[in-house]
Amino acid sequence: MSEAALRRTATAWLAQGRAAMVVQVIEAQGSTPREAGARMLVSAEAVEGTIGGGHLELQAIAQARGALAQGGEATTERRYALGPSLGQCCGGAVTLRTAPLTAALLAQWPEPPARFTLQLYGAGHVGRAIVNILRGMDCRVSWIDERDAEFGRAGEDLPPHIERVCVDEVQAEVCNAPAGALYLVLTHSHDLDLKIVEVVLKRGDFGFLGLIGSATKRARFEHRLRERGIAAALLERLVCPIGLPGIEGKAPEVIAVSVVAQLLQQAPAE
Repeated sequence: MSEAALRRTATAWLAQGRAAMVVQVIEAQGSTPREAGARMLVSAEAVEGTIGGGHLELQAIAQARGALAQGGEATTERRYALGPSLGQCCGGAVTLRTAPLTAALLAQWPEPPARFTLQLYGAGHVGRAIVNILRGMDCRVSWIDERDAEFGRAGEDLPPHIERVCVDEVQAEVCNAPAGALYLVLTHSHDLDLKIVEVVLKRGDFGFLGLIGSATKRARFEHRLRERGIAAALLERLVCPIGLPGIEGKAPEVIAVSVVAQLLQQAPAE
């Protein structure tokens, strides 16, 4: 579950009057399973989010439920040396704050920053597989296609950070992306792919531009784009084929995992 989704769950639980504790990593030293800021929601019946799993998380859940059993009103902090006290091999130390879920706490819970902003062109098999992975990540996605029926095959339950955009002139959407945005181009049409890639390259301020296809497709596109005046330095930044090297397989799900990992390399978490 992404941090944004966890915050939405906390908002829903609070509106429902559901008693819960928020466990947050407020300090992390050395090798630890999660970074400072990671959160977990704990109620008497459910746990959402994670502070890293393992013995640490089991202890934190038990402590949170113990606090709920006593009324769930106290805020506590506890430091764990993961090796000596919990037998975990990480070797670092974390400090956890366990606090009741309240309106005041939620007001101080910031909206997590997006790891990247992506324009994803194409709602075919690979596009849907990529979106399925991005559902659980803190990012902003404009998912663009001219075929409304293809969006329907992905279901109707997309999270708020993924926006469907169905327009006829899809390449015109490039101007709506912020500077530094990432672009993935994987439509059903090579001609349409070329139009989108050309607009992105002419804009020039992209953080990443990936085009699905083979080395042969790249060579053909480079030839046409050079004829249209695209500079060699910009063409060198076009990534085609897409995906991390060394990952074999052409199934949409395999391609999607490889491509999303590549996106994360371009935009590491702050």
